[in-house]
Amino acid sequence: MRPRRVAREPEVDPFYDMLFNMLIAFVFCFIVALLAMNPTKSKAGDVPAKAEYIITLSWPDLDPNDIDTWVRNPAGEVVWFRNREAGLMYLDRDDRGESNSSIVVNGRRVVSPFRQEVVTIRGIVPGEYVVNAHYYESKDVDTSNPKSGQPVDVTLSVVKVNPRAEVVFNGQHRLAKRGDEATLVRFSVSADGSVGAINTLPAKLVERL
Repeated sequence: MRPRRVAREPEVDPFYDMLFNMLIAFVFCFIVALLAMNPTKSKAGDVPAKAEYIITLSWPDLDPNDIDTWVRNPAGEVVWFRNREAGLMYLDRDDRGESNSSIVVNGRRVVSPFRQEVVTIRGIVPGEYVVNAHYYESKDVDTSNPKSGQPVDVTLSVVKVNPRAEVVFNGQHRLAKRGDEATLVRFSVSADGSVGAINTLPAKLVERL
């Protein structure tokens, strides 16, 4: 009796194996990229902040003095600490020096050293904007602080956010004493969002408080 012949499986070309493995790798990478590009859904109540320009006024860390930011838009509206929304401008952070930069936790006082105010402009309104700094007062908890009531060096930056971050102004100024007001920058916005006509011609914005 002749032995039964067992059929051999056809040989597989290694080239096709390689192509198949590459296809699997490609599909995997595609899925990962798709997940990375797909933004996570916002939680209920989350409001995504959008800005066209960000104005940041800062002064030295742990400085006890209260410096305020005043911004006037082309319509003549002014945003400041008692009017935190004006037109499309928003005062996102009112930093009052030592007064609102600490918290007491379990009887221990925790202090934030940063001194910074931020105004966002959330739309393109053509015309001139004026940015002033005002040395309001010093509310130092520790009255022995040698910086209380002393001259303060402030730094102002204006950043155009869209379509990419671009610093359109960065400058410094010294406020010598309480009550001092200084125009740190004036700039004009065109209909296409571009910024020009940058200058520091003085303009008074501070109201009698």
